[in-house]
Parts: sequence; structure tokens; C-alpha cells
Amino acid sequence: MKKDVIKVTPDTSMTELKEILRLNRISGVPVLDGERLAGVISIEDLIKALVQGDVQAPVKKRMTTQLITVLESESVVEAVKKFAQYKVGRLLVVNEQGQLRGILTGGDITRGLLETISLDYHAEEISRYRAKHIFEDIISDQTSLILRYKVKAKDFKKAGSASSKLKRALDRLGALPEVIRRVAISVYEAEMNLIIHADEGGELTAELQPEVIRVTAIDHGPGIPNVDQAMSPGFSTAPNWIRELGFGAGMGLMNIKRCADSMRLESTLGKGTRLEIVVYLRQESTEQGSS
Repeated sequence: MKKDVIKVTPDTSMTELKEILRLNRISGVPVLDGERLAGVISIEDLIKALVQGDVQAPVKKRMTTQLITVLESESVVEAVKKFAQYKVGRLLVVNEQGQLRGILTGGDITRGLLETISLDYHAEEISRYRAKHIFEDIISDQTSLILRYKVKAKDFKKAGSASSKLKRALDRLGALPEVIRRVAISVYEAEMNLIIHADEGGELTAELQPEVIRVTAIDHGPGIPNVDQAMSPGFSTAPNWIRELGFGAGMGLMNIKRCADSMRLESTLGKGTRLEIVVYLRQESTEQGSS
């Protein structure tokens, strides 16, 4: 809202109002009788007075006294609702005692939103720039970034959370879109396997290096009786209730194999499973992995 509000008194003439509106390039002002908010007068009211030859009349004769206000403590959303409901050009902002605190127009809301979007975008660009240069700025014989994500068993509400976070990290690091897509699919499938099959959930670890990303999914669940059979398209040990939710179609490991440059699956009954996924970040390796 604008806090420095231009205002008039009930005894201000319509002629004086015309000059106030013209000089300040505004279309309406609140009317204050001392500290009391008495009404609002607009350019439409002025035009009617001009047409009727009533330009010397005081503002109080032409002002609107049925005021549409919004509390200064209310959210912008409530203000937008009132703009839409009453089709007004401005809202008077008041405190709990009804005293005028400011004025709000649709343009004020638009400018505020654009400023917020701009700040968020600027902050995101700074984060992206810093992330892209992390491997250049840190000097060592071998630099890597390790990200860990805990995955809870049967927590379908958060399914895909780990893969989404890793996808965003790769985007900030400047990975190619096709590489990000392949990694995101692979990690999502690995994450779902942990949710569906691991009795106690598991952990996804992503080690990012300048040339490669290595993802490891580890659980201490029941293990896989036959790894070769598990790699067969459509083979699944997921119970019916999980299939009814739309999961456990038996294509997860095959999807990972298609997207990864290499994949290694090890499992021991009664001890758990370890899945390693490797995707190269170089362009040539991306093209080979996608073919």
C-alpha cells in the first residue's frame, strides 16, 4: 500500500479536487474529516459534477460514504478478493480503529508481485551460478559432492521427493537437460523400489563429480531371491494393494538400465540390496546412454 496518501476534506471544492487529481495524476482520493475517514471521491464523481455544472460544490456533496476498506493486517489475497467482488479501482487501508493507514490499487499489487518474482528469480540465479562453479572454485586432487536422502518404507505421499531434489541440484550445477532426465528417471525408480520393497526403507546417496554422477540405493530389507528374474520386464513381487495404487509394475529396474550408463545390482536374502547407478555428465556419454 501507499502510506503517503493524498487526501481532501469534506469542504474541499470540486474545482480544487480537479487540480489535485490533475497535478498528482491520480483518479481518486479519500476524504478525511479530522482523523475520521468520511468518504472517498473519484474522477467519475468529478466528471458528473462538471456535466451538471456543479464544480463549486463541496466534496461532501458528491463523495461516496459507503466505503470499501481492507484491514492493514489482512493478506494481499483478501484485498484481491475485494477488488474482484466490488470492481473498485482502489481500496482504503485502515487499522482496527477504522483510521486511514494507506491506499491500495491493483497496480500496487501487480508491482509488488513483480518485485517478489524478480527477487526470487535473482536469488535462484545466484544459487545456480554458485552451484555451477563449485567444482572450479574448490581446489583438490578430486572434488566430489555427496548428497544423501532417507527414504521411508511405504511412504507413498513423499514418493519422488528424493529424485526431485536431486534433479534440482543437477539443474543448478548446470548439467545437460538430457542427463538430468536420465538421472531423474533412474533415481525415481530406485526410490520407488525402496518405498515398495524395503521393510525399513533405505538410503539414496548421490556422489557428484565433474564428469560423472554415481547413485547408490541401499536397504536392509528381505533381499531379492533371483536378481536375473528381477531384471525381467514385468516381473514384480509387489503385493496387490500396491499394484492397485498404480505402483509395482515390474519395469523399474529395466527403466534404470535404459537410462544409466552402467548399473550394478547386488542382493543377499535376509540382509538387503545394493543398487549402483552411474551416469556420465559428458555429452558423448549422454548420447551413448540414450541410444
